[in-house]
Amino acid sequence: MIKQIANYGGWKSPISAQKIADGSISLSQVIKDEKDIYWVEGRPSQGGRSVIVRRNSKGVIADAISENHNARTRVHEYGGGSYDVSRGVIYYSNFADQRIYRQDKKEKPVAITPDDSTQRYADIKIDHSSGNLICINESHSLDSLNEPINNIVRISLDSPAGTKPEVLVSGADFYSNARINSSGTKLTWLQWNHPLMPWDGCELWVADFGKEGIQNSRRLAGGNTEAVFQPEWHPKDEDALFYVSDRTGWWNLHSIDTGTENACPEPVLLMDAEFGTPMWVFGMKTYQFSSSETIVCTYTCDSRWHLGHINIKSKKLSRIDLPYTEYSSINCSEGVAAFKAGSPESSPAVVAFNISTKEHAKISKPSADIMHLDDISIPGVIEFPTDNNLTAHGFFYPPKNRKYEGLDTSKPPLLVKIHGGPTGATGSSLNESIQYWTTRGIAVMDINYGGSTGYGTVYRRRLDRNWGVVDVADCVNGALHLIKQGKVDKDKVAIDGGSAGGFTTLAALAFSNVFKAGASFYGVTDLEALARDTHKFESKYLDRLIAPYPSDIAIWQERSPINNIDKISAPVILFQGLEDKVVPPNQAETMVQALRNRNMQVAYIAYEGEQHGFRKSFNIKRTLEAELFFYSKIFKFELAEDIKPVDIYNEQKS
Repeated sequence: MIKQIANYGGWKSPISAQKIADGSISLSQVIKDEKDIYWVEGRPSQGGRSVIVRRNSKGVIADAISENHNARTRVHEYGGGSYDVSRGVIYYSNFADQRIYRQDKKEKPVAITPDDSTQRYADIKIDHSSGNLICINESHSLDSLNEPINNIVRISLDSPAGTKPEVLVSGADFYSNARINSSGTKLTWLQWNHPLMPWDGCELWVADFGKEGIQNSRRLAGGNTEAVFQPEWHPKDEDALFYVSDRTGWWNLHSIDTGTENACPEPVLLMDAEFGTPMWVFGMKTYQFSSSETIVCTYTCDSRWHLGHINIKSKKLSRIDLPYTEYSSINCSEGVAAFKAGSPESSPAVVAFNISTKEHAKISKPSADIMHLDDISIPGVIEFPTDNNLTAHGFFYPPKNRKYEGLDTSKPPLLVKIHGGPTGATGSSLNESIQYWTTRGIAVMDINYGGSTGYGTVYRRRLDRNWGVVDVADCVNGALHLIKQGKVDKDKVAIDGGSAGGFTTLAALAFSNVFKAGASFYGVTDLEALARDTHKFESKYLDRLIAPYPSDIAIWQERSPINNIDKISAPVILFQGLEDKVVPPNQAETMVQALRNRNMQVAYIAYEGEQHGFRKSFNIKRTLEAELFFYSKIFKFELAEDIKPVDIYNEQKS
């Protein structure tokens, strides 16, 4: 095929924003129940509703909850762990009223927690020894006016519906991963206190457990400088507890004998790889016992995830080679592992893997195939030099469209994308929202700046006291790296990011002149205001990333984009959900007004009914198109499609 020559940015793309919005179903929380496999789908076409889906042993896929329900919890605002299932009976948190419901296959859902909107539940686990539920409760009652109160509770399924749950563990600021051993005699959990986030430091606890509650509570591992992740009991040995810890500088798998007093943790496997991930939501899993002697696990090294098999006696890891580069939410039973997986050529899907035969298949219903393989830009893993003689990481996506190529005399624009968190990471699975740009002739750099996960504890802690400094430097140096290589146009470099990535975007616009335009999605603009207004889970997060507040308030003020408006010279577009409790709308609104007061080019789009992240199909479509339209005006390239215009304040300035 002879390719058409056209200006970068003006290529006619085979994928529209509408197709991306319609197909952008999120997948999470994979659970295997006997031969059935369950997962949660976030559906933009249904207003972002979270639906529990079941695939039965015959391969039939169907929604498993009422069409009027939304399986989503608001604990920590980010949720996760919204359901559990046993023998076909599902227990889940419904978003509208935050009550837990029981759903039998052939019956209507029945509420089992009190009708009290101040109570939220997450990390739901069925206690198979008693048939009760163990979960995390977050109380927003009048007794918790200063901040919500978090506890571990037991919900009796034998008591009348609506009976108040029994508090088992209380006193710490946060809890997660309450899990009962195979004999029902011990309870383990994670807990941590302000100002720590769970990936900074948390504690692994255990207690004797029975009908009367818990006794003999004791800390096993963790602390202020050790981050523990995903405790799991051995399937047969009632005293053997496994967990992931970063005590060696990497999130590696460990075990401990809870039946021996003063027992010391033992590494199951030590390697320069991460078997853990930041616990932003409940229910995250990177490993699962496949037998009493083996574990199926996922781990990341060299900027990609792998699947592996660990023999816990020999402490040997065997890599399982499948055509995926990202794995998460792993669950095993009856010889089959189910997990979420994706690759640069395939969007994430739920995959079933037969452990003995090595056969694997995607089992979730795929979104409509919206991309031809020859249009997909495959990311290259890049490492580049950054400040203080260090190295940072990322992925580079060159423009690609099987019908177009750019002019020999020009180079493509570059969009630098910043992941949220900031403690988190971006991956290499096919992301149509990135391909939206590359198929139009715009290169993309997706950066795992210092502070990102997947590269060890030292790399993750580069952001300590340095948020707004290290991340900005890495984004600037990443862009300069590509400019020096002659891969992109230095005069057409944009940057975008959501939430924490929005903060980095705005800070990069203020503290460098490399970026000529930017887009912030529900981004942080005023650090002080965020400290006052944000929710409990993240209310002390910035004490580590910036400095203790309010004692070091001057540093907070110096880093806030809102206080550096006079340094921003590039045009900015901001997007915001008006029901956002994590980064409230006043953050964006104050920034927009300040930019207008300086006669800067600025655009602002706000969405009713959206929270922290856009879930509705129409808004996903509008956001993609509006950002593209904005750049076309700033970088002066003609679009190959009709897009609803964006009202850009002071547009004539360009």
